Amino acid sequence: MASTYTVNSGIELIANGEQSGTWGDTTNVNLQIIDRLTNGVGDISLSGTTHTLTTVDGSLSDGQYKVLVFGGSPSGTNTVTVSPNDQDKLFFIKNNSGQSVIISQGSGGNVTVPNGESAVIYCDGAGSGAAVVNLSATFDLTTFLTAANNLSDLASAVTALTNLGLTATAAEINILDGVTSTTAELNILDGVTATTAELNYNDITTLGTSEASKVVTADANGDVKFSNAVVETVYSLTGTALDPNNGTTQTKTIGANTTFTDSLSSGESMSLQLVNGSSYTVTFPTITWVSRGGNNAPTLTANDTLVFYKISSTLYGVYVGSSA
Repeated sequence: MASTYTVNSGIELIANGEQSGTWGDTTNVNLQIIDRLTNGVGDISLSGTTHTLTTVDGSLSDGQYKVLVFGGSPSGTNTVTVSPNDQDKLFFIKNNSGQSVIISQGSGGNVTVPNGESAVIYCDGAGSGAAVVNLSATFDLTTFLTAANNLSDLASAVTALTNLGLTATAAEINILDGVTSTTAELNILDGVTATTAELNYNDITTLGTSEASKVVTADANGDVKFSNAVVETVYSLTGTALDPNNGTTQTKTIGANTTFTDSLSSGESMSLQLVNGSSYTVTFPTITWVSRGGNNAPTLTANDTLVFYKISSTLYGVYVGSSA
């Protein structure tokens, strides 16, 4: 009766009465295979973009190593195919090849081991549909956090997490202690391109009180308190629209007969310094003048200051006076 071989490792099973006088050689090869299976470290040199990791029945082969250390000079991501595809395999992998390595056995799932990283993988030997599973990637964060006493002892667990690629410090992780944000609230940050400095503009001391280099906010009553002066650019009006959107302090030099138009909304106001008002005909929109004598339009001079404001749909005007 001819020899047979173990299903997953190719160890030769000598039939009764076979290999008289030579069975010792076969046994020595079998023991070497077992040595590879238990503690063997194989240096696998990769080139190009593909490599086949083979287990040959009755012979020492790369597919029998317990630990695979990938090296060489692959030209890009290298796909390592485990052959045959009907053998169960368990490998400890260290990738030093300079490229990502994809472990495949069939049309099922593959495992990618990035350069410089390690993994424990299992090949299910399911034939053409064989799949490879990354056992080291299975990590239940909920279970871990429960074991870490809901983050209070997480600092002592950082060392373990570094094996998963974590680079955060204990202090940085502890920022999460007490976070109550929902997934939807955290997802608001998805796509934010602001820098740290820009986000820190929101770091205000008192809501509703302005601060240097900070955003301006309103308090619970909708009030805004400015800690220093409110400064705006003086706008030189070239058109004829009384529009506070151009600024609340405006000037205009009259060079021809001029008719102003009303562009104020209720609650808005502006001041206007008017030059040469007495030299030309100046017409204002429908306006209620506020003066000691009642609703009387002012007599303009060479240099006048006026204030306009609107309440509801009524435009009011105040003649401050003349500096001519």
